[in-house]
Amino acid sequence: MYKKTTLKNGLRIITVPQKKTLAATVLILVGTGSKYETKELNGISHFLEHMFFKGTEKRPSPLDIAEELDKIGGLFNAFTGEEYTGYYAKVEKSKIDIALDWVSDIFLNSTLPKEELKKEKGVILEEINMINDHPMHYLQTLWPKLLYGDQPAGRDIAGTKENILRMGKKDLMGYRKNHYVPSNTIVCVSGNFESEKIIKKVNKYFSKTPSCLSPEKDGVIENQSIPRSLLEFRKTDQTHLIIGVRGYSLFHPMRYAAEVLGVILGGMMSSRLFVELREKLGLCYYIKTGSSSDSDTGFLATQAGVDNKNVEKAISAILKEYKKACKKKVSLPELKKAKENIKGKMAIQMESSDALASLYSSQELLQGKILTLKDIFKEIDRVSSGDILKVANDLFKSKNLNLALIGPFKNKSRINKILKL
Repeated sequence: MYKKTTLKNGLRIITVPQKKTLAATVLILVGTGSKYETKELNGISHFLEHMFFKGTEKRPSPLDIAEELDKIGGLFNAFTGEEYTGYYAKVEKSKIDIALDWVSDIFLNSTLPKEELKKEKGVILEEINMINDHPMHYLQTLWPKLLYGDQPAGRDIAGTKENILRMGKKDLMGYRKNHYVPSNTIVCVSGNFESEKIIKKVNKYFSKTPSCLSPEKDGVIENQSIPRSLLEFRKTDQTHLIIGVRGYSLFHPMRYAAEVLGVILGGMMSSRLFVELREKLGLCYYIKTGSSSDSDTGFLATQAGVDNKNVEKAISAILKEYKKACKKKVSLPELKKAKENIKGKMAIQMESSDALASLYSSQELLQGKILTLKDIFKEIDRVSSGDILKVANDLFKSKNLNLALIGPFKNKSRINKILKL
């Protein structure tokens, strides 16, 4: 069970008690990310997240901030996505007051010290370099660029190096003022604690923050009538690729069916693509398929790493499985296996207080409602083999195909010729 409390200024508090755990998590989620940025400020959400760890009046230095939770063995971090940014601390249950004070302080009172700005720019540039040097990870940057192009949804969360070097304290303060507002913020506490006491303490920290309007993001323009590809030439021993289609948003009635289809195709070691490409053909070490949904976008895609000489063979094999999913209903045993796989993994993950906090707060922020684990399982159980067939035929069409690839390839026309179903 959970409880939702809304303060007068619009800030929402979600408490999710777990009496059988020794841990507690405090997560603050604010509804802003790369989809809310202009081209000139691309990367500012991520930059601001980094700067929140550089000092407050109460904890003046990065060492003061880090050491306080290190002393009690707490886990703490932050993350930036397309639609939200989060700050959290996970501690042993008796230390929850420390965690709440710590997270609230960096969220509300960060001074964004000028002397730290230049150093942190260097840190972020190295983070960008690190991702760019790992093709398997860098594909996650190329994929949205391929799908959405030069609009917020298609830009890198980390931003460009030029933008990071150009941004100053004034930019960060202005962005924080406009986006970090109570009505756009959720404080979620999960784990072993007393709900009423925690709600009072959160209210004490956040009730004085003045209310103001939440920011809005531009709508995503999706327009595709032919297969598309994006090839980045690199002299690699292995080619990394993502191939897939645009999918469904969080509000689409068939999004759970798309999730089940993704698992059937490549979401487990006994899935169709894993068995076919790895076990039977020996084409890859890793291959995975999944469906992803945001508030306004979604996709279903397969990622794999294959020998350079086997790229065309691997792409054709993946597309063959996509096509097969359009022709014949999935069997009831295979459907049941996929559903139980999703539910089993979620049940295991949600034993962790931080995963539970993320599930509840992200739903409230993006959808304005919360489904419990039991509710989600009901939605998954409703998916029929007919639904899977319908989704496959809706999504898997030649004109909808997209391929992002990193490897020693320059002949785009040759690759494009095999992008058909």
